[in-house]
Amino acid sequence: MNFPVLEIFGPTIQGEGMVIGRKTCFIRLAACDYQCVWCDSKFTWDGSMKPELMSTEAIVSAVTKIADQRADHITISGGNPALYKGLSELVLQLQNKGYQVAIETQGSKWNDALLFIDEVTLSPKPPSSQMETDFTILSEMIAKLSGRNISLKVVIFDEKDLQYAKEIYQRYPNIPLFLQVGNDQTDLEDEAVTAEYLMKRYGELVGAVMNSTTLKNVRVLPQLHALLWGNRRGV
Repeated sequence: MNFPVLEIFGPTIQGEGMVIGRKTCFIRLAACDYQCVWCDSKFTWDGSMKPELMSTEAIVSAVTKIADQRADHITISGGNPALYKGLSELVLQLQNKGYQVAIETQGSKWNDALLFIDEVTLSPKPPSSQMETDFTILSEMIAKLSGRNISLKVVIFDEKDLQYAKEIYQRYPNIPLFLQVGNDQTDLEDEAVTAEYLMKRYGELVGAVMNSTTLKNVRVLPQLHALLWGNRRGV
């Protein structure tokens, strides 16, 4: 199986979701079934960057080389990596090499590989994305992943997104929910300015969640990598 690979990089830290702060290496695959207006990885689907077709074996070899015995955790990202039917083979080969594997997907497409992955983050997109959640599919995926190490993550840009997060929380009260402040300044080049802006947004989100009578058992996160490195890629 060949995969369209845009980036393989690390070790770095995971900046989002259930394994935030975890030392990891990233495999970023091209293509997405969504086109979120605020996407910070538009190059995965807008044609601005050409992917390299790589076999499963080549990907595992490249990851092993960059990890260089410094990391034992791999994050498969996108785009939406759940689009690929051969993903199970990649996941199992990485695990056979001793790596734990995490993935993030918006919960729009089922993939049998999700049953093998160590940490699954389902990140349905709120109204600000201008995408629409199919709750039937999302619910079916959550049911199939019962007993697995999964979580939900919602990115928050505005009040409508916060209301959407409340709906997610009420629909799936037994799934850990992470709320993350959205970065709507992905063109900023000054890393200090980016960090200051995002910390202000983070404080506002924390305040809104603290005042909520609905959102109780949730975790409120910044984009940790953006605080450290701004909008740089490959870190």
